Amino acid sequence: MDDRMSVDTTTDIPATDRPHSSQFLDKTPSIQASRSVYLKILIGGCFAMVLVMFCIFSIYWGALWKIPAHNLSGWVVDFDGETVGNAVVQGLTAGSSSSKVTFRKIPASEFLGGWQEVANRVVEQKAWAAVVVHSNATGALNAAVLSVNSSYDGSEAVTFYGAEARNENAYRSLIRPSVQALLAVVSQEFAQQFVVQLASYSSLSSIARSAPQILTEPISYTTNNLVPFDIPVASAITFVGLIYLLILSFFIAMIGVSAREVSGLQDKLTTGSLIRVRLISVFIAYFMISLFYSVLSRAFQVDFSRKFGDAGFVIFWMVNFVGMLSVGLALEAMITLLTIRFMPFFMIFWIISNVSVCFMPIAVLPNIYRYGYAMPFYNVSGAVRTILFGTKNEHLVGLHFGILIAWTVISMITLPAFQWFMRRESVPDTTGLREEGEKKLTVGQEALRYRTDFPREKHGTLPTLV
Repeated sequence: MDDRMSVDTTTDIPATDRPHSSQFLDKTPSIQASRSVYLKILIGGCFAMVLVMFCIFSIYWGALWKIPAHNLSGWVVDFDGETVGNAVVQGLTAGSSSSKVTFRKIPASEFLGGWQEVANRVVEQKAWAAVVVHSNATGALNAAVLSVNSSYDGSEAVTFYGAEARNENAYRSLIRPSVQALLAVVSQEFAQQFVVQLASYSSLSSIARSAPQILTEPISYTTNNLVPFDIPVASAITFVGLIYLLILSFFIAMIGVSAREVSGLQDKLTTGSLIRVRLISVFIAYFMISLFYSVLSRAFQVDFSRKFGDAGFVIFWMVNFVGMLSVGLALEAMITLLTIRFMPFFMIFWIISNVSVCFMPIAVLPNIYRYGYAMPFYNVSGAVRTILFGTKNEHLVGLHFGILIAWTVISMITLPAFQWFMRRESVPDTTGLREEGEKKLTVGQEALRYRTDFPREKHGTLPTLV
């Protein structure tokens, strides 16, 4: 074959433009430009992360920085009304300034049901702790002295009531240590004064020999944990599991974005149809995911029947479902506005702002954290604690549901608004391309019509133009 007839199909490609052929520090124009873009993006991203660390992580650090920034509230109720009661009330109210629980005296007349009503109000979260001086505490002590009662138990005089399951971290690190320390001081001071009073008593030696506890511990206390945090796996449900729930919602948001882009629905559907598809899809996805999330807890033998009986599991499922809607629809709305590129920054903020108000009671945090009462995590955790432990009445569970539904409604308004805004921003570009294409098509059609209508000669050739 003639060499002139051969065609060289190879293209001379510069070595620097061939795939996998360059070094990072090469000085060619192509690599220098690519290296500059790479470093700008990398350094800019790291700088943005530093800003996020100081601006957003500080929310959580600040929540734990000065605990407690405020004392928790406590009650002291004196059903005795005599020497023992007066000593306990005075000791607790005076010592509250150096404690992490501030006690105030509540008249016994407000509790017609006695100590049982006090305990019930602690469970209903009217106070974080309550100390009750039982009726006839002074009379029982005096009778023990007169009869030299060797079976006298001073701990029956006072009872400290708390509810660990309301917030196990606060109960273990703040409430119980503070209250027990105060009561120990009150008991010791009362014992010293009581021994001085009995110094000249004729039966003192007999008491010391037969009933020494009357002298060493004339009054003491009993701790009654009304609602113990006795389900270890509940820690995963009420705190860490909330983060997992948010992460699952984030995954669903990312899957939805990928599904719409790969299928082409993102550009094919009208704005209204796209919004409906997005909302219906996430509602169905959250409904199913929250069910399996709830079943996971049931598989580890979590008892949901303590407060609401057999309906407890269904209520727990609905709490998780509405909780996913409250946090997940916010992600759906923001990913529309921020796009995938900037979504991780909002994700970090959304997690930190929720977690910061769940570890400890908001009452002990700085005032700025009062926003937590309206956050999804706080309300999911509160509702779950009621279901699992019965920490408060069902009316407050309704309040938690209401706040979560409010978040859902807000996101159902913002998501369509953001989608409409972003679609409106992209329409001019699409319109411009369409108009340009139509213009080219019109020009082509005119040229074709001109050639078709031009007179032809006998042999089918166009006449010569002079």
